[in-house]
Amino acid sequence: MSTHQISITLNGEAMDLEVPSNRLLADFLRDDLAMTGTKRGCETGVCGACSIHVDGAVAKSCLNLVVQMNGKAITTVEGLAQGQTLHVLQQSFMECGGLQCGYCTPGFLMAAADLLSRNTDPDEMEIRRALSGNICRCTGYQGIVDAVRQAAEKLNGN
Repeated sequence: MSTHQISITLNGEAMDLEVPSNRLLADFLRDDLAMTGTKRGCETGVCGACSIHVDGAVAKSCLNLVVQMNGKAITTVEGLAQGQTLHVLQQSFMECGGLQCGYCTPGFLMAAADLLSRNTDPDEMEIRRALSGNICRCTGYQGIVDAVRQAAEKLNGN
């Protein structure tokens, strides 16, 4: 199997790595770099459990090879918090009941963080549209939408 040298920035840390040519980014993050918040669900890009940020935009890690990430900045759900201080979205998900089993939560957090990086005052339809690439089988979505709305309010000082 062939390998490639790549350079990435993962959650703010620069890394030089040798990676297999055919390794999925989701597997590499979870199994090789212990970023276990990134989940594998459908493996077709539909469920959103594997959502991360690549160069600041939400991406499905199950649809990308790690070699495609050369020179890119990757943020996983582990990179949202600042040390022991939760990101406002993580705190809001807890406060609003935006999670139950937690499997889909990292993907929803990454999609919501992407939305709030572009629009700090989204309405409910904008939130639902931004989260439409993620599937939850537990919560019924209202707690998730409420959490994103609350986080937006907190970011705006309300």
